[in-house]
Amino acid sequence: MRQAWEVLTAGPEDAGRSVLLLPGGANAARSFDLVMAEPVLSGVRLVATTLPGMAGAPLSEDVSIPGLARRAGELAKEHGCDVVVGFSHGATVALEMLLSDHFQGPVVLLGISLTTEDEAGFFRAVVRASQKVGRWPMAILLWLLPLMARSAKTPQPHKRELIEDLKQNRAGDSVRASSEYLDYIASDRDYAAKLAAAGYPVWVVHAEKGDGGLTDAERATLKAAANVTLVTVPGAVFLLPDEAPQQTASVIATAVSQAT
Repeated sequence: MRQAWEVLTAGPEDAGRSVLLLPGGANAARSFDLVMAEPVLSGVRLVATTLPGMAGAPLSEDVSIPGLARRAGELAKEHGCDVVVGFSHGATVALEMLLSDHFQGPVVLLGISLTTEDEAGFFRAVVRASQKVGRWPMAILLWLLPLMARSAKTPQPHKRELIEDLKQNRAGDSVRASSEYLDYIASDRDYAAKLAAAGYPVWVVHAEKGDGGLTDAERATLKAAANVTLVTVPGAVFLLPDEAPQQTASVIATAVSQAT
């Protein structure tokens, strides 16, 4: 039987630096395979984990963002991680880890949505409709995801694994986890301002098109913050760890270099 918080590791066990990698919604730990294989990270211990309820992993008792952040913080301590990296849903968990002091150190936020406005309207509509009428709208979305993944700009062996993982998602679990996520980013907290005040180095990474973005106000706040670096990956990219592993690994390497 599969376990919640499945862990995939790479790199030397005695490495001087370790990184926790949190994948996006519907994705598994191995969505970071290409990033973990990049030479720039060859001397770093990399620990990727599948979040509960994602890619068929068992749903834990508490899949709220604060609940996931607490457990991810424990995992980071267990593996001695110096940097936390999150993509999409995982980036929101990494954000809460930093803001709630479950982790203190450099954080890389890939394709993060800081507010409801940043998140895709279609996805929001599917989740909220599933809460009202039952899981079938989410079931349709999950059926479409593997078809959409076929167009991902990623090597064929990795694409096959990505599609396999997407097919493992269960609609009921996805509705529960996604509704908690949307509730979190819909709160009246100014996450951009809180990141700017956090003090720890933060990298916020988005593609020019495809993975969401920031509002003008959020961008202005983060751009003015001394501890925040905004990174834009050229072109249209939907899945940063899968389609832009070199650029992603480069940002992670920079974060590792600033870990103390």
